[in-house]
Amino acid sequence: MSAQRGPEAGSGIAWHLRKILDLADRISRAYHTRKYRTWERTVGHAAPTEDTARRGFILIQIDALSHTHLLQAMERGYMPFLAGLVQRGNAKLARWRCGQPTTTPAIQAGILHGDNYDIPAFRWYEKERHASVGCKSPGFMAELQQRIAASHPGILQGGSSYVNMFDGGAALSLLTLGSIGRHRFFENMRGVGFLVLLALSPWRIGIILGRAAWEYLLHFGRQVRDLLYPSLRRPYAHPSPFLKVANDVIFREIQTFAAMLDVYRGVPSIATNYNSYDDVAHHYGADSPQAFRTLRGIDKQIQRIDRVRRRYTRRQYDLYVLSDHGMTPSVPFRHLYGMTIGEYIRDHVQQPVLLDEAASGEDLAALRMRFLVDELKGIEERLGKTQSALLRRLRRFLHRRIPTSVDPSDWDLKRISDIVVRNSGSAAHVYFNVAPRKLRLGEIALLYPDLLTSLVEHPGIGMILACEADCAVALGKGGQALLTPRGAEVEGENPLALADEPHIAAGQLRDLASFPHSGDLILFGGWHRPGVIVAFEDQVSTHGGIGGPQDYPFILYPSAYAIPTEDITNARELYPFFADLYLNQKEPLRLQTTEDRSSLSGPLSVKGDVA
Repeated sequence: MSAQRGPEAGSGIAWHLRKILDLADRISRAYHTRKYRTWERTVGHAAPTEDTARRGFILIQIDALSHTHLLQAMERGYMPFLAGLVQRGNAKLARWRCGQPTTTPAIQAGILHGDNYDIPAFRWYEKERHASVGCKSPGFMAELQQRIAASHPGILQGGSSYVNMFDGGAALSLLTLGSIGRHRFFENMRGVGFLVLLALSPWRIGIILGRAAWEYLLHFGRQVRDLLYPSLRRPYAHPSPFLKVANDVIFREIQTFAAMLDVYRGVPSIATNYNSYDDVAHHYGADSPQAFRTLRGIDKQIQRIDRVRRRYTRRQYDLYVLSDHGMTPSVPFRHLYGMTIGEYIRDHVQQPVLLDEAASGEDLAALRMRFLVDELKGIEERLGKTQSALLRRLRRFLHRRIPTSVDPSDWDLKRISDIVVRNSGSAAHVYFNVAPRKLRLGEIALLYPDLLTSLVEHPGIGMILACEADCAVALGKGGQALLTPRGAEVEGENPLALADEPHIAAGQLRDLASFPHSGDLILFGGWHRPGVIVAFEDQVSTHGGIGGPQDYPFILYPSAYAIPTEDITNARELYPFFADLYLNQKEPLRLQTTEDRSSLSGPLSVKGDVA
């Protein structure tokens, strides 16, 4: 008889356990629904009035994470949430080609607006107005966004953009350079609304403070270690650890909170960019423990957003996680040869020149801190005398720690010089102001007869790209390639062998050379040793040029869809997928079959795609 009661008792326990779990889930939903509803009312942004039956999408970018390094991070256990999505078959992971240049501005413009024409690098020079421009200048980025937005509607129409270069037509943006200053995220808050938001999540505030203290101590320890054991892998060049903590902890929490609130509100499209991996990988290496630990934190933020996406169904969302480009291990040109590439050019021009060279000197951390101070000032103006005193002291504390030398107006330098060099990772654009237009290769050879030979023969330079008539010319140490619409016509050794796929690189480089504001010469760092490329900035992992993982980002997308990633050679070719599916409400390219999805549950491999 006891044998008969066993199964009944087991089923009774299971029934009660399910009821307890269901009750806990209902309590949790009620709590979180009340919390998000309070946030929504406090912040002052009402839910969208459009039809929420249309599917929305969440686009999360992990800046600079290559497909190869993502797989390594997954296999080492640093990104368990993303790995679980792939292994369970909920998402498909693929490699794609971002095109040239391998920089965030060009790639985000291509994805969000479908147009990345004449964005030749991260920083470049415009001869017609004698202006050196960089993509960390909000004023210049606003001009650039206005230009590219005129060609196609952004895929974030009516949505939100957080910590991006461009806003994609979003109705609300936060820390998006192309529209910075247009909105204050907390601009409609009433009374002590900001303090209410904090009070609703005391546990989260404790976590933020703990992480901030831990990051501060880690930063201090790395600085001490760097003094005792100098190396290329070094701590940040931030003016203070306080700014680093603000970037890595505070702003990451703000953008995650904003995305979660948007999901609750039913915003049609949400795009956010986590860029702390890019910062760490430049200084410590793309596969370093420091960089991978950053990915672990980002993985947790994505899981939080996805949890809200699954819990609240005001609007159904598709989740996409992608990177804009990757990173290739590198060694700095200056470290190898004792001078910058600009200084080398100056020494090999047979006449006195004025050299204007720039690399990574802009401080985005200070820009973000200015944003936070501005936000606090806006809230302070809406508070009473007693409450505003606390915020006023906090605002002044932050203001004192913003470097006064950082001024956005300094980023848009206007000066005439003979030679201008603009470095972007493993690529350098060289401009000769001898003429107000782009010089042809033949003219450069006549004006600077020894320079081309010196550059081609230098061991740190892998390839030179220039224009001649209607074609682009690639020069290498043992040969040259004429890049025409029909392909590459190679004489001698193929200089395009610097790239992993020379036949695809030919078209990408031809497009790059055709941009009006590309350099008269474009220099690409060569391979210092297998797998390690020469960078023209002081970086131990780099991007901006060609060769290695920097050319191959990843995209993780719903397994019900199919994106022809193997055919993509430029970021702008991703734009039609999002525009057709979410703006034009067209059918997706192809629904996956059961056989297609089942292969996603296999083991991860560093070689090839996970498909």
